[in-house]
Amino acid sequence: MTRTGSHPSCISPDGPADPLAAVSPGPRLAAVHRDLRRAVAEFARDRVAPRITRMEATGEVEHGLVTEMARRGWIGVTIPAAHGGMGLGHEAKTLVIEELSRVSGAMGAAAQASMLGVAKILHFGTGEQHRQWLPAIAAGACLPTIAVTEKASGGEVLSMKATGRRKGAQWVLTGRKTFIGNSHLGHLHGVVVRTGTARDRSRRLTAFLVEHDRKGVTLAPHPPYLGLRGFSFGEVILDHVTVPDSNRIGEVGEGLDVAYSSSVLYGRLNLAAVALGIHDATRAQATSYASGRPRIAAHSTVRNRLGEIDALLRTSRLAVYHAARRLDGGLPCDADLLTAKYSAVEGVQRATALGMRIHGAAGLSAGLPMERYHRDAQCLEPPAGTADIQLHRLAEDLLSPGRHPQWSARFARPLTPPPAALAHSP
Repeated sequence: MTRTGSHPSCISPDGPADPLAAVSPGPRLAAVHRDLRRAVAEFARDRVAPRITRMEATGEVEHGLVTEMARRGWIGVTIPAAHGGMGLGHEAKTLVIEELSRVSGAMGAAAQASMLGVAKILHFGTGEQHRQWLPAIAAGACLPTIAVTEKASGGEVLSMKATGRRKGAQWVLTGRKTFIGNSHLGHLHGVVVRTGTARDRSRRLTAFLVEHDRKGVTLAPHPPYLGLRGFSFGEVILDHVTVPDSNRIGEVGEGLDVAYSSSVLYGRLNLAAVALGIHDATRAQATSYASGRPRIAAHSTVRNRLGEIDALLRTSRLAVYHAARRLDGGLPCDADLLTAKYSAVEGVQRATALGMRIHGAAGLSAGLPMERYHRDAQCLEPPAGTADIQLHRLAEDLLSPGRHPQWSARFARPLTPPPAALAHSP
């Protein structure tokens, strides 16, 4: 089988002297971004906002809105136009997630979870897998997921217990995967399991595409979570699930690579984008609350808190869009992606804590959105690596340069916007 998209980039690891100047979108692409941001903002205002009260009250998984978003083509924002996608890359993906999250962190999380599920097929899929799945995802008919994490192993991916056993031209998969974004909505799970005992531990894992309605695939009851109510973030159970070898994604032993192509290239930036949206909403709410109460706004402490919320957001946005543009430019940017996730999530958690202080006891009321922003922000820490993991990786790169491969360089694809996208720009 011929696998696509797995060759290292030939771009110099140092990049150009002025990376942002080299990869900033031209005026036509910038116009496409503005139009896309406006369309998503209108959808979030008109369709998402009216559903928030119900999502918060019931905690039930929201199906309808996610389906609507998918049918608008936004899940396929990074899928090439040749396969029916928008072909607009990571910066466009980031702004879609940010705009949704400004109104609802849960719906921003839902959108990014299926965008995350695209990576494995795009970068490791065969030509046949591309033809079979990418158009369906781009059209909103299929929501993909990535299923790697297990309760016992957590971030220690190589310690997973789920197994895949070859049986002729088929594989039998057994195990439980948890904390899967869109678990109870997804149609196509990208499951990574242990298939061998190679001396090199990183070669013991293999990835498979598993349809949600295959015999032996079940869902555990969806548990309540602290925040992001309405977002599906649950557990998939595999009980001797048989899949053909044609459902294998990547080569045998490439499961870790498949997982990293999702978490590194998509996961970190996606969660950073959710954080930006919640942070921006926090800034607006805290400013509005203080402005309506002159005696509160007059206090220097409150003003300093507002100033810090604003400064943190500006800093995070620079980091996030810098990383997105480097990724779209085909430039090595692993450290930038680490920094984007770290700064955005740390920033929004600090901002929502400050927002709660500005609100005082009023912040505890469900009648104001501040407490929702604060709860939602806490849910962004664990996925794609906690803050400690991001800092540890950055330190490793400083102390042992070259120790880790540049995943962003390996899967770099300089963005060439399709004519269809540019046709809508002035």
